[in-house]
Amino acid sequence: MDLLLPGSADGLATALSGYHPDLIVVYGFSWKLPEAALRLPRYGVINVHTSLLPRYRGPAPVLWAIRNGDADMGVTIHRMDSEFDTGNIIIQRGGIPLDDDITQESLSARINPVISDLLGIALERVVTGFPGIPQDDSEASYAGFMEPGFSHVDWAHTARDIHNQVRTFRFMGSGRGPLGQIDGRWVKILQTSTTRAEGIRIDCADGPLWVTEFVPAEPPATDGPAPR
Repeated sequence: MDLLLPGSADGLATALSGYHPDLIVVYGFSWKLPEAALRLPRYGVINVHTSLLPRYRGPAPVLWAIRNGDADMGVTIHRMDSEFDTGNIIIQRGGIPLDDDITQESLSARINPVISDLLGIALERVVTGFPGIPQDDSEASYAGFMEPGFSHVDWAHTARDIHNQVRTFRFMGSGRGPLGQIDGRWVKILQTSTTRAEGIRIDCADGPLWVTEFVPAEPPATDGPAPR
């Protein structure tokens, strides 16, 4: 298998043109494909996106689903156009659970078989000339990268929001967590519970949250809010 490493998105069409592709399948690629690359394959370019489009367009759909406390998520395969995640939908499927303790490994075990199944169906539809179904832009939302302030816990937020904040960091990788102050000490918060558990209870905007796992941390560049 050849590995192509163009220096920029503008070089993609040139790098791919020698292969005379019939179809290009994209998954987890962060560059916007230029028009020249989109026009290259005779069956077009399709993308695998881990949300039920038009919700959560953008580079971080799973993180935002966890952050927002969604009970489940989905996968969409769509035609690519000149914008991010706006092309016609070929097929999509939801109902993939996002457990409270979801990790990249556990989600991959659930989502990979779905992607494999949907991709087979999508390929069959593409070669028959199926144009796909236009997205409803009025239902669209954008899932960009987390803002810098998301790395600090504000105890004035709701317990559920903070719990989902910690879940989002935990999904990013083992040992990841937002920073917060507990009893005047800066810590990295690794796990929390919205129900009574062994740990430190902190009163948030709407009720208590139990911090069940944390490690000492250096203070951030700017102080964040202390627990009430």
